[in-house]
Amino acid sequence: MWNIVLAQAESAASQAAPAVQSVAQGAAEGAAQTTTPPVASPFGSMLPMIVAFIAIMYFLMIRPQQKREKERKNMLNALAKGDKVVTSGGICGTITDISENHVVVKVDDDVKLQFVRSAIVQVVSREGKK
Repeated sequence: MWNIVLAQAESAASQAAPAVQSVAQGAAEGAAQTTTPPVASPFGSMLPMIVAFIAIMYFLMIRPQQKREKERKNMLNALAKGDKVVTSGGICGTITDISENHVVVKVDDDVKLQFVRSAIVQVVSREGKK
């Protein structure tokens, strides 16, 4: 009885083997023809946005601040006796004496105040100008 079962199994396997082989070959050919696209990393797709954001921040915030700081430094270096100035505290006066780090400002006829040079915010008028 087992001989009959084995004979039937062998005949079924021999008949199914070519069909299984053709299906396997078709799947292999289809896999060879169809390639999956490479998966992009999240950082790679975000990189252009990050670069654009940094460029915008530089041109809208950092560069103008550097320009203002350069103008302020030039203004402080160009201070001279007789310039009418405004301090960061809002005191208006005329420069009577200048040293490397300090400025003496005449506020009234007999009132002179000494300030740190960086406390000068604005030069209202120069000595020769009105």
